[in-house]
Amino acid sequence: MSRPHRVAVLARHGVMPLELGLVHQLFGAARSPGGEPLYEVVTCALAPGEVRTDADFTISVTHGPQALALADTVVVPATHEPDETELHGRLGPALAAALALIRPGARMASICTGAFVLAAAGLLDGRRATTHWLSAESFRRLFPSVELDPDVLYTDCGDVLTSAGEAAGIDLCLHVIRRDHGAAVANEVARRTVVPPHREGGQAQYVQRPVASPRESSTGRARAWALANLDRSLSLPDLASVESMSTRTFTRRFRQEVGMSPLRWVTQQRVERARQLLERTDLPIDRIAAQTGFGTAASLRQHLNAVLGVSPSVYRGTFRGVRVTEQATTTRR
Repeated sequence: MSRPHRVAVLARHGVMPLELGLVHQLFGAARSPGGEPLYEVVTCALAPGEVRTDADFTISVTHGPQALALADTVVVPATHEPDETELHGRLGPALAAALALIRPGARMASICTGAFVLAAAGLLDGRRATTHWLSAESFRRLFPSVELDPDVLYTDCGDVLTSAGEAAGIDLCLHVIRRDHGAAVANEVARRTVVPPHREGGQAQYVQRPVASPRESSTGRARAWALANLDRSLSLPDLASVESMSTRTFTRRFRQEVGMSPLRWVTQQRVERARQLLERTDLPIDRIAAQTGFGTAASLRQHLNAVLGVSPSVYRGTFRGVRVTEQATTTRR
């Protein structure tokens, strides 16, 4: 097996322990089928030594900025001690010198207001990015050349990714693991850490009513029913009838609880199920299309390409090492 992918986490004074720990926990839990670690995670600081957190304790960081030079991926968490990036939109000398050590081609990612660092370094110019919604106005004022979207959990521009608050950092890490090693590995990491395996990046940061009040019905039964019947043609009236609601009421409450429309959520679940079947089974493409409710191989191909930019056969070949054509994997009649 090749060496693990190196992830360096840059801790600055005022770092939030949750953001620092979640990177280690999630990437550290990713394993190959043979049990080998897929990532090596190290924490570094602008200078080795004690780093203040936003809690009542400090952390001791043994690695200095030189660790950034060895990283394949660099993650920049937020800080609760605003520095020049958040106050003036520019990098301080020590931070600029540290970022200059990062090798060309390394993947960059931020959690919460760590996006200010990436923007101040010029990495987000002309690109779509996000940060915590409470900091959106300040970010937009300091970095007008960035296409800020404060309403999503995370963004992925290939070599540069950004996420919203702490919890969205979990979603971002799982997304990166899924992108690198497939849904099966990411789902296993999610199971080990007892977090939802997949929240789409376009889901809203702030959901108005994530849990139904005692006097109001949730849409949870409809979601569970839909997951058990993805092979069926699921309409909005079908879903609403499970909760004995009008379609208008159901749609409103679904958006409040999930952050997206019911049918968009269903499509997301179909794609996720298709990914799992492509990774774990040898089912022909048209059988997978039928089992996930897409109906035809062409429809599955269209939706998978829209989300992942690849065809079903290429996706299967990437994560299972099986090089087959879609023609060969469709059922011959």
